[in-house]
Amino acid sequence: MKRDDRAAFLVFALFAVLLILSPSGACGASGEPLKVACFRADITPGIGDPLCNGLVMPAKAIITPLTARGVILLNAGSPLVLCALDWVGIGNESYDLFREEIAKATGTVRDRVALHALHPHDAPGSDFAAARLLAEYGLTNCCSNPEADRRALRRIVEAAKAALATAQNVTHVGLGSGRVERVASNRRILGPDGLVSATRYGACRDPKIIAEPEGLIDPLVRLVAFWNGEIPVAALTYYASHPHSYYGKGGVNWEFVGAARELREQALPGVPHIHFCGAGGNVAAGKYNDGAEGNRQLLAQRLADGMRLAWESQKKQPVRAADIDWKVALVTLPVRDSKAEPALLATLADSAKTERDRIAAGRWYSCGACRKGSVFRSVVCGWVMPVLFICRANCSWNTSSLLRRCDLTALWRWRHMEIMGQGI
Repeated sequence: MKRDDRAAFLVFALFAVLLILSPSGACGASGEPLKVACFRADITPGIGDPLCNGLVMPAKAIITPLTARGVILLNAGSPLVLCALDWVGIGNESYDLFREEIAKATGTVRDRVALHALHPHDAPGSDFAAARLLAEYGLTNCCSNPEADRRALRRIVEAAKAALATAQNVTHVGLGSGRVERVASNRRILGPDGLVSATRYGACRDPKIIAEPEGLIDPLVRLVAFWNGEIPVAALTYYASHPHSYYGKGGVNWEFVGAARELREQALPGVPHIHFCGAGGNVAAGKYNDGAEGNRQLLAQRLADGMRLAWESQKKQPVRAADIDWKVALVTLPVRDSKAEPALLATLADSAKTERDRIAAGRWYSCGACRKGSVFRSVVCGWVMPVLFICRANCSWNTSSLLRRCDLTALWRWRHMEIMGQGI
């Protein structure tokens, strides 16, 4: 790429949401208590709605409901919102609009709303820009159902606004971690030459590929818990892996990560649990999952066991609103020189092409991934985690170590590969 073309960088918000606790924090009135409100909304699609942006069978049955779950942190300047959706992804105009409307409902600004998708494949994905473009080429409601997405947004907004009246004081924050056994493994298997020799994906039946090592993963699930004295207010967990066991049969569900979350809520009645998938672009369950339907609950139990260990290991420390700060970091990636734009439009307009290929072309074109000067306004895929750091002079967590463990370098490599057209 020429130096002059650096202006064509893609820019996307990494959800680099940093909650930095420091004794000298300036946000909020001195000594004012931190408050936390939790909300939950139903975002289950209707029968017949597209799933996985039209890449798999549409919804035929509802196996589990899909939810949006979030926490609102109050008294630390304008409200801060962390929200996780049981959707495959949310991007571009949808990403912007959802954050904008949630911000209005909670009395904050869009940059203080972190939106995350857990990425189950038997779930909708929302991108109003792509849906509009595809409709212009006769592919209405093929990658998503925009009206259903807007109804889901209204329910999220209503839930978040109503939650403000239920905010509870938070006196302590608890930090913990627990090892998750036999869930995560690398997707890409490298050969002796350092190049990818095989791919394991989320389910694998090839004994030779299964036998390959786990690879570079973070084996720990991380926990951030909010407490009011001895009463737990909410639990947030983070685990870096794709969430898939099996999919593509039309059964809407929240996958094994949602099932693990449900197990923990049953174990801790009345404590809302919000889960985030970490930086798992090259991480999935393929070494330990052959796609058998019974494996979903098995993987869920293994993850839930790690969540339990994280809960039991947590160390609590006092926190006040003045300890909270919020930072948003932008990550820039270069765009390769490409002639792909005409080819994408040609594929989109060609009725002889498969619907899947036309949808993919339309989504690529709408996000501007091949156009110079374009801005990639969101993280379309769902497993980019809100990076939640809690730093204090007496904190036992090493944040630089945590950052390495989350393997954001691997995340960059994965995102770079996707943008460069090498696929996932």
